[in-house]
Amino acid sequence: MSDRSLPPDADAPEQIAWAGDFVVAKQRGRWEYAGRARGLRAAVILAIDSGEVLLVEQYRVPLGRFCLELPAGLIGDETEGEDALTSAQRELEEETGFRPRDLRHVMSFYSSPGFCDELLYLYYTRDVLRTAPNLDLDECLVVEFYSLNDAIEMARRGEILDAKTTAALFWLAHRKMGF
Repeated sequence: MSDRSLPPDADAPEQIAWAGDFVVAKQRGRWEYAGRARGLRAAVILAIDSGEVLLVEQYRVPLGRFCLELPAGLIGDETEGEDALTSAQRELEEETGFRPRDLRHVMSFYSSPGFCDELLYLYYTRDVLRTAPNLDLDECLVVEFYSLNDAIEMARRGEILDAKTTAALFWLAHRKMGF
């Protein structure tokens, strides 16, 4: 891959068109894309308990609809320098009222590399403890457990539209099947 030529404008200077607290609109030559402000990244938590997967339903303003997805949150948005594991533990408990007994990093990936530079860290746990949620003032989530088979089928049927959730569920399905 290193011997390929770069596309036009790849080495043009990056310009910031607009910057907010969490998102930055950027341009490089003719390319327009978004980025996370302050180098923020995100943690995603695939929590399984008693064979069921923990999902949250929340309203997503850009889509104008409710989405069923894995709990997730920004790394370092509250505490500068926060590591991904600490953030994943914090976000799971804040959003769902469940604390992971252990978390394992599964993989990291970009949410939509043709549009955004957001890097996601996927964590996995098979054991959670019930605590109490501590939602941000603007968060309104419904927390529910689904059988793993139901969640995977919902993703296959297009009822779960969130890419990070679909990727995590398919990873788990392939893992269960021995791939």
